[in-house]
Amino acid sequence: MPPLSDILIFSAALIAAGGVAGFLAGLFGVGGGAILVPVFYQVYGLLGVPDSVRTHVAVGTSLAVIVPTSIRSFNAHRRRGAVDMGLLRNWLVWIPLGTVLASVVAASVSGEVLRIVFMTLALLIAFKMFFNRESWRFGTEMPGGAANAVAGGTIGLLSGLMGIGGGTLCNLWMTLWNRSVHQSVATSSGVGALISIPGLFGYVWAGWGNPGLPPFSTGFVNWITVLLVIPLTLVVAPLGVRLAHALTRRQLEVGFGLFLLVVAIRFFVSLF
Repeated sequence: MPPLSDILIFSAALIAAGGVAGFLAGLFGVGGGAILVPVFYQVYGLLGVPDSVRTHVAVGTSLAVIVPTSIRSFNAHRRRGAVDMGLLRNWLVWIPLGTVLASVVAASVSGEVLRIVFMTLALLIAFKMFFNRESWRFGTEMPGGAANAVAGGTIGLLSGLMGIGGGTLCNLWMTLWNRSVHQSVATSSGVGALISIPGLFGYVWAGWGNPGLPPFSTGFVNWITVLLVIPLTLVVAPLGVRLAHALTRRQLEVGFGLFLLVVAIRFFVSLF
């Protein structure tokens, strides 16, 4: 059992991370999982959670935290009329399907693999945001049909593997089709709900009965962590929404790129 002082310090870190995650959820349309997963990983290490399940519990718990955060952020953006509801309806089946598949895959791969994949993806998207050019577009009209279904399923799969709300990939996909970054951010908040809810149940199923789980866990979801972090994310998310609508397109792009760069560095450090 770690000293009480260490537990208090890391509990404070969890609470602070909840505030940051809620603000980012509103600002960039992300669920905050990219901040939460590395923090959870370090906290569970302190508490002696085995390496074999530590990353999986961090990812699953992050998705549980994202559920109310993404719903609150989505409602705030929707009231401003910024969400592409048609796109969300088209992804209503495909994104959750990809997320459920992610929970199946996560049960059989190492946490190291998950972190390496996410780190690489975050760096690529950050590069795109920093050096964004008008020529870096697939077109002006987003595709429908099979292409749209594959995009939704892929966003759900990769986001579910990383424990994030899908804002990172949804932002990339929509801006590549010439959608404004403000609409992309707003729509991403809805994608977070489509990912986090099935992801929560998927990670509960994937880790059910695992002997290495920390106390008060159901599968790969730790409920003590959820109860500590959620309150702040709910309070702070609308503040991020307010700032998002006050910034220019370029300011949001650069800010999102910096956010992804920091996340990639966090995952890189966690590999050693």
